[in-house]
Amino acid sequence: MTETNLLEVSHLRTYFTTKDGTVPAVDDVSFSVKPGEVLGIVGESGCGKSVTSLSILKLIEKYNGKVMEGSSVRLEGRELLTLPENEMCNVRGREIAMIFQDPMTSLNPVFTIERQMVETIMRHRKETRRQARAHAVEWLRRVGIPEPEKRIKEYPHQLSGGMRQRVIIAIALSCDPKLLIADEPTTALDVTIQAQILDLLRNLKKEVNAAIILITHDMGVVADMADNIMVMYAGHAVEYGTKRQIFKQPLHPYTRGLLASIPRMDKHSDRLFSIEGSVPNLTKPIQGCVFRERCTCAVEKCAQCRPPEFNLPDGNVVSCWLYEKDAEEKNDG
Repeated sequence: MTETNLLEVSHLRTYFTTKDGTVPAVDDVSFSVKPGEVLGIVGESGCGKSVTSLSILKLIEKYNGKVMEGSSVRLEGRELLTLPENEMCNVRGREIAMIFQDPMTSLNPVFTIERQMVETIMRHRKETRRQARAHAVEWLRRVGIPEPEKRIKEYPHQLSGGMRQRVIIAIALSCDPKLLIADEPTTALDVTIQAQILDLLRNLKKEVNAAIILITHDMGVVADMADNIMVMYAGHAVEYGTKRQIFKQPLHPYTRGLLASIPRMDKHSDRLFSIEGSVPNLTKPIQGCVFRERCTCAVEKCAQCRPPEFNLPDGNVVSCWLYEKDAEEKNDG
């Protein structure tokens, strides 16, 4: 990792303690994000995408999770995991903002949009109430909400799903964060509103130059938005590369399976492709590769040892024993 990175996550391990045992929801995940970059994090539901984002913001303990020792999350070189809660509260919203999946549960139903936006702006920008209100109205206008002076006085239930999501985006960006984490920002919306929200995020990124971590299970969304992509499976990062590398030459068998499951307009098929098997039970110790029981390319070594991250000549990073030789050739060279 270099000094130009805005965010550096190293060896992140987040575990949950349940009645059935300890669940390693995120297990030794590392990545970085540069200023202005859009990093897409993709994978099946339950693979650890949202837990990764909550761990970055130190919100995971509210869900009975714990970030383990040895993990590191640095924002512009400052370690976040050791910050006291009062300092972390200044980071949340001001330096790192988050858009959650469901706008209806993200907004307080008993408070007006004005109260929720103005309190956030006053907290992080030290503005007067009048200044904060004017700032809030301007951001509602910027995210495409008509008649913002009228809408700001309304309650969340008076707005449509698309409008509520725009309000969440306005709140997130109103304090000029350096990093925006968008956790499934279009999941609860119909396809027309989805396209509008993605266009909005794309345009706002150009305006404020904020870095974005886009968490989704929709490969079409990351194909449209991301610069780089990290693929997660069962709490592990199994492949990392540029958008072009991931879509044109996917390496990990799981990544290839994800892409094969996308319906294609240029090919007729009576049945969609699916990856055989199911996600392993993470409460039980897993020896070797976590994907091996569903993998059609597994070799004997896959059952013995967990594959490390192999850095390949083209810049891809992949955790798969199939590429051990390619990585060795790069190192030898």
